Amino acid sequence: MNNAKSKAVEDIFRSQVEKSSKIKNAYLLVHSDKLDLHLNTAEGATGDFPAHPEQINYMASVGKLFTSTIISILYERGELDFDDSISSYLDAELLDGLHLYKGKDYTEQIKIKHLLKQTSGLNDYFWPLLEKVLADKEYKITTQEAIIWGKKNLKPYGPPGKKLHYTDTNYHLLGLIAENIRGKQFHEILKKEIFEPLEMEHSFMLHRSKPIKENPYPTAHFSIDGTVVNDFKTFAEIDYAGGGIAADMEDLLKFMQAIVSCRIISEQTLEMMKNDSDKIYLGIDYGYGIWRLKTIPIFMPKKYNCWGCVGAVGSFMFYHPDLDTYLIGNFNDKSYERKALRFMLKLIKKLYK
Repeated sequence: MNNAKSKAVEDIFRSQVEKSSKIKNAYLLVHSDKLDLHLNTAEGATGDFPAHPEQINYMASVGKLFTSTIISILYERGELDFDDSISSYLDAELLDGLHLYKGKDYTEQIKIKHLLKQTSGLNDYFWPLLEKVLADKEYKITTQEAIIWGKKNLKPYGPPGKKLHYTDTNYHLLGLIAENIRGKQFHEILKKEIFEPLEMEHSFMLHRSKPIKENPYPTAHFSIDGTVVNDFKTFAEIDYAGGGIAADMEDLLKFMQAIVSCRIISEQTLEMMKNDSDKIYLGIDYGYGIWRLKTIPIFMPKKYNCWGCVGAVGSFMFYHPDLDTYLIGNFNDKSYERKALRFMLKLIKKLYK
């Protein structure tokens, strides 16, 4: 065990947490066989309970990689094709007028790969509905009703396949597609295809399922605009397959290691998930639930090249090929939606020293 490297990483993490009054609890796991490093640490508290590395964390949009993996499993088993129209898999109530843009209905033109790589052009109902949920804890709406609410109250961003616009609606439709193919709820599919095979005993979907084995520690609190959202049950309906995963850090490591080693999906499919992508930000492409940091001289040096996913509460889960290192963490507050990625880059820089 590289104790000096471990201490340096832990010091950076602790300093990051201490300088923000909004961070109540935060978690970090860094694992590398190449660097002889395995650090799983936590700072802060969940209420009166001191933060513990084995606590379960809600991971927000990190869950999108689980959803794209399920869709890729269905693809490899011949149960769907990425080029299929979504109209083959969804009911008429959802499809009717789903994508009306400038007087033309593009619904039939939406392919599964458009949902995966965020180029469907569909609206994003998550944030406007979240405002309703935060304003009224008893507000009720199902995932299907939320999609219908979105098409009635929001406008699409453009024709399918033309432009990347990040929206949870895409991933909620993917979840429903998986359910319709398998005839099971999405959390049941996750358990059968991912959690059980990988022995992820402390993983589940928030407010939708239970872990295989109960975790003895309280689930870490996560906050949005100062409100702890853990027990807002309708939040799970508008989050769903766009990011409903809750897990401890070690379980998330098992998942990423299985993806990297191609134990769940083939190397060919993984390369497609990474490389069939479009630019989401300067130096960052978005594939099938995967954020890929690319070399841009000066702005993004080659040493930062890695891939994974991020979430709105300051969560991240990445693999760095050159360092053969897994970087997984969560700051559990929306104020760290972008700061978490910057922190991870700072961490990578330190690991190279």
